[in-house]
Amino acid sequence: MKDSSARKNGQLVRLPAGRKAEIAAFVAESEQVTVAVLSERFGVSSDTIRRDLDQLDADGILVRTHGGAVSRSAMVVTEKKLDVRLQLHTTAKEKIGALAATLVDDASVIMINAGTTSLALARHLRDHRELTIATNNLRIPAEVSPKAVNDLYIFGGAVRFAGQSTIGPINFRVAGRSGDLELRCDLALISVGAVSADVGYSTSNVGEAVMMGEMISRASRVAILADSSKFGPPLFAQVAELGTADYLITEEAPPPELAAALKRNGVQVLLPPDRVG
Repeated sequence: MKDSSARKNGQLVRLPAGRKAEIAAFVAESEQVTVAVLSERFGVSSDTIRRDLDQLDADGILVRTHGGAVSRSAMVVTEKKLDVRLQLHTTAKEKIGALAATLVDDASVIMINAGTTSLALARHLRDHRELTIATNNLRIPAEVSPKAVNDLYIFGGAVRFAGQSTIGPINFRVAGRSGDLELRCDLALISVGAVSADVGYSTSNVGEAVMMGEMISRASRVAILADSSKFGPPLFAQVAELGTADYLITEEAPPPELAAALKRNGVQVLLPPDRVG
């Protein structure tokens, strides 16, 4: 028999008896689930599940999200150190990075955000030339080939050690000039935490979401980079609506509902050659 207890702020807390305890155990095991899945599994209405999740969230046992819930441990996973995330979905990220690189023209200006998929992209820019790159990703300088770059700029701000990135405004100041320089780019390549039909593109950190949104707003074209594990419920902070992007680059075709929403919003889905047709 499973122990129906959990820890909150270091203290042992008894879980509610019966169905709520089973829901809590199932969410902990699954890490992230939707109301619909829980409703079907436990044979109760969606409203009942929502009330149970609200109570479990209030008790500090799980985290209520839009359309479902995630385990406390899963919330830690979204912020796990970069060197751990580098080991996840590596094949998919390499395929996405290679495909994203084909959108980059020589001598163009690009903005790239933080994330492990962005690092895969940077490695695949080795055959490009005369690029100008602006990024908040502190690992990009070590990953991109010096032969590919004329100029590389790192946006300033607070450093997030776990993600090896900066969080701050998308701007630079020049000595002797009042105000910020107006920055534009030919292409923004944005790695996101989640892609959903209703919310669009989202991530788990508010500061990152704002920064990613600014990069998007300054770009002539926008490519979203997301492996298929990112298709599902939105994360905490919306980055942009679906139609903001020109391309979604991924390694597997999106599920039907999401694919239809992308098509309605004029987003071109780009897949590796082995997944086309």
